[in-house]
Amino acid sequence: ARGGRMGTGMDDIDRRIIAILQADGRRAYSQIAEDIGIPASSVRYRVQRMEDAGVLQIVGIANPLTIGFDRLAMIGVRVRAGAAHDVCRALRDLPETSYVVMTAGQYDVMVEVICRDTAHFTDLLNRRLHLIDGVVSTDSFFVLEVHKLAYGWGVGAVETSLHDAPETDAARGIDQRGAR
Repeated sequence: ARGGRMGTGMDDIDRRIIAILQADGRRAYSQIAEDIGIPASSVRYRVQRMEDAGVLQIVGIANPLTIGFDRLAMIGVRVRAGAAHDVCRALRDLPETSYVVMTAGQYDVMVEVICRDTAHFTDLLNRRLHLIDGVVSTDSFFVLEVHKLAYGWGVGAVETSLHDAPETDAARGIDQRGAR
């Protein structure tokens, strides 16, 4: 049941597997098994089960600033009453969006976009985003510097046993240049 929920069906072993994969998504199942003290076949089964349930997704993440996308922005979107879900669906279908969330507060929706340059951003904003039915207004916030981009946010009870996870640069929050 891809996309389903495991909910409380996760145990400490599942959480430890996730913590290890958050630190190093390419770590071999045999290494994870050795770290945790279970058979590699159990790790393989558990990872597959979590992927099938939509709990875990293993992906490669590129730094957009290093591959020709020079304009990152957060956009606060105000929408017409009752239109937030439809606006979110339309926004998530735009290839430039990397993050779309419904929020409480000043904006109904926040969206992160990644564009090649200012002209690309302007086109996206004026010719596509503002034309989405339900969008009332937007405020844009250009990203000048990224100081933290973390995916290893923890999985509940794991925080107390993270010393068991392998110590890697990613686990310590150090990027490829050695900077935090």
